Amino acid sequence: MTIRLDNIKLKIGESEDMLLEAARKKMRGFKRFGIIKKSLDARDKSNIFWVYSVWVSDEEELPCAQPEKLKNPPAVPVIGSGPAGLFCALRLVEHGFKPIIIERGERVEDRKRSTEKFFESGKLDENSNVQFGEGGAGTFSDGKLNTQTHDNLNRDVLKLFKRFGAPEEVVYLNKPHIGSDKLYEVLKNIRAYIEECGGQYLFNTKFCGFVKSGDGFKALLLQNVRTGECSEIKAECAVLAVGHSARDTFIILDKSGVVMQPRDFALGVRIEHLTSEIGLAQYGKNYIKLPAADYKLVSRAHERTVFTFCMCPGGVVIPSSSEQGGVVTNGMSLYSRSGENSNSALMVQMKQEDFASESLFAGMEFQRAIERRAFDLCGKNYKAPVQLCGDFLRGRVSDGFKSIKPTYAAGVTFVPLDAVLPKITVEALKAAIPDMGRRLNGFANPDAVLTGVETRFSSPLRILRGEDCQSVSMKGLYPCGEGSGYSGGITSSAADGLKIAELIFEKYKNH
Repeated sequence: MTIRLDNIKLKIGESEDMLLEAARKKMRGFKRFGIIKKSLDARDKSNIFWVYSVWVSDEEELPCAQPEKLKNPPAVPVIGSGPAGLFCALRLVEHGFKPIIIERGERVEDRKRSTEKFFESGKLDENSNVQFGEGGAGTFSDGKLNTQTHDNLNRDVLKLFKRFGAPEEVVYLNKPHIGSDKLYEVLKNIRAYIEECGGQYLFNTKFCGFVKSGDGFKALLLQNVRTGECSEIKAECAVLAVGHSARDTFIILDKSGVVMQPRDFALGVRIEHLTSEIGLAQYGKNYIKLPAADYKLVSRAHERTVFTFCMCPGGVVIPSSSEQGGVVTNGMSLYSRSGENSNSALMVQMKQEDFASESLFAGMEFQRAIERRAFDLCGKNYKAPVQLCGDFLRGRVSDGFKSIKPTYAAGVTFVPLDAVLPKITVEALKAAIPDMGRRLNGFANPDAVLTGVETRFSSPLRILRGEDCQSVSMKGLYPCGEGSGYSGGITSSAADGLKIAELIFEKYKNH
């Protein structure tokens, strides 16, 4: 028998061993026990506590059912090794496939060195950076695993992360995260497993197009980005999981006849506060006994909705460019989340009317123009434009930092953000920041640092797929994840990858 115990409350600092005591009171001599959910109740700052749900069982653990395997499955190329591509490859491996993962960037250990070199010297590798390489953009974003989707596969994603080295708590924390430092090791463990099972990685290898056959294709065209050597991989089925920043790939797809459509997206800045100030605002004086506090805010004080996204407690703002001559920011935290500052993207909804054009790539060019304007105004050296929050709200040029110092590794330059961002974005931010400050004390702190620009919230394009999740115009091509416009964030992208893998399995199982 297995039973569930809900609403077990522990005060700050109380040992989780007390959960075992609660289980013993309910079932003497139990054989197995586990945590289902853990969340923090901080509604009353004078009485903050952890709330748990646990399960208890007197039954022995049953062996896990093994996925059905195909005897002679075809080779399935997976283009991109971000969450969507990796988890698709993992599930394919479990079904007996030997996927070929095509990744334009480097393996994570080499990629980490390339990004650090960029942060220090401004020398950008356009194929291996914060956007491209093993693990995708999520590798350098804290590894946040919370999602607003309710896909049943989300649970599988969390279990797989745990299986390959993520902290056990990711399967039960209300807002789980891995931390970029631990995510590096998880990625290496996943790679080792896929290769052990016969899968293959082609790093530094870029997808360049198709060899077409009827309404589908018979091969993929590839190029080694280091040597320039071109090659082909024969395939009748491929997964396209290129991420939201593969702008050159979108152009190749369009030339190949793959049908896409423009979609709305968001852009904005990063806002930095002291980690201690956010903790005090969220938890009161007890913040020093608790993990670094996060927040999630939405403002409708302007006609355009403004929202926080990818909040990084105790983290840093990082240079995230993937093209020469453009400034892009993102946020990152390590597992400990122990940094002096906390930051979040502060995003404004953009509509297609903001960049009205008959071009399919109007949104992409709109993003690019903003990134290049930031680059040019800051001296063409990948420094980022910054402005103190108080100066931004009052329309003044900042001339020095106060209680909060920026963490952006490539350096910053004082530039009025209204010279970089579209007018509608500036107006929305100026309305939203005070509005958010009324709900989170200190959010509108005049000393808070605004760093531009955050342009890679989501893909400006959607690759259309049918009910079978194949491209509506290229038979055998399975668009997947953020770059295809069907997910947002690590967990939902990974879940989309699992979904695509199951569809491919069913397709060949029934052949």
